[in-house]
Amino acid sequence: MLTNLPNPSMLSTLPDLSALSGRAKVIAPIRAASASSLLPILFVTSSLVAFMPAAYAQSGLTEWGVPDLQGNWKNATVMPFERPAELGTKRAYTEAEAIELERQAQRAVEEDNVPLDPDRPAPAAEALPPVGNYDLFWTDRGMFLPTIDGEFRTSAIIDPANGRIPERVAGFNERMAALAVGKPDRNDGPEGRSLGERCLVAFGNSSGPVMSPVMYNSHMQIVQSPGYVTIVVEMVHDARIIKISDDRSAAAPVLDKWMGDSIGRWEGDTLIVETKHYNPWHSYRGAPTDNLTVTETFRRDGNNKLIYGFTVDDPSVYTAQWSGEYPLSRIEEPIYEYACHEGNYGIIGILAGARRLESLEDAGVDLAIDQE
Repeated sequence: MLTNLPNPSMLSTLPDLSALSGRAKVIAPIRAASASSLLPILFVTSSLVAFMPAAYAQSGLTEWGVPDLQGNWKNATVMPFERPAELGTKRAYTEAEAIELERQAQRAVEEDNVPLDPDRPAPAAEALPPVGNYDLFWTDRGMFLPTIDGEFRTSAIIDPANGRIPERVAGFNERMAALAVGKPDRNDGPEGRSLGERCLVAFGNSSGPVMSPVMYNSHMQIVQSPGYVTIVVEMVHDARIIKISDDRSAAAPVLDKWMGDSIGRWEGDTLIVETKHYNPWHSYRGAPTDNLTVTETFRRDGNNKLIYGFTVDDPSVYTAQWSGEYPLSRIEEPIYEYACHEGNYGIIGILAGARRLESLEDAGVDLAIDQE
């Protein structure tokens, strides 16, 4: 234990190192100090170094002076992506309405959690949910409505004013039909299955374009270093590496990365990220991503919330740009590896089942299912 702690007045006797290079700053105190006086100086220096990360954390800045967005975050919420049509241009709920909406979501989970009768008859096919083998154990629904700038939003989309995706451009459906010609059928082979089923990118749009919550694993980790921001999404462990730069790589148009090519810049306390050049196999809401540009914003709202904004621009698909925001709530739990391929026997079963059905059809077997 050190008992002869340095007197604060000793600090005034240290040499002025402000004009020295980084290497000289390390060497100069050693040359200037005797062995007996060096220990107090090192103690003060180590104390200051230990204090610095905590001080930066309290200030909301990284050690290199930009807003600190780091941590584990969750974007699950009861707020829908598009506003229910009956709400029109109503942008926000009252607090009482928001509380009731949360209660309804919690009641739905409680009802789904009621134990099932093991002797019950098989349900009718039309009564099954879209994915019949997912029960409450597997899902992690949003049950709360975090505020955005003090508002209980009725939808993630806020522009246009009706909170809904704009109309598609004229001729869009015909273009999609033409693009579908010659593409593999869903059950022809793995190329016909979704990118999520093939463990190539996250299900839904967890990792983008437009990072949105899904039925589970709506978590992400943000890591920063000087010049880069990385967003690791739990679903299929996608990692987006965002370079802080005004210039995009000349190779970006031909690399066609799964989650696009992202560059970012700081405007005040807001990180602005522009992403384009998505892989041509990627789609967004049933549309190609060839001409898609997504501009995202990240800003702190206190220590435990980020506001994530997005603007979608694709004049070959939509009649207008559209924008929205999601709240990201800090979580303390760790994010685990999403071992997708290790357990991905489902796609083998799906394709094997398709081949079996084809052989039965060739043999003239009636494949109709009797529900009686």
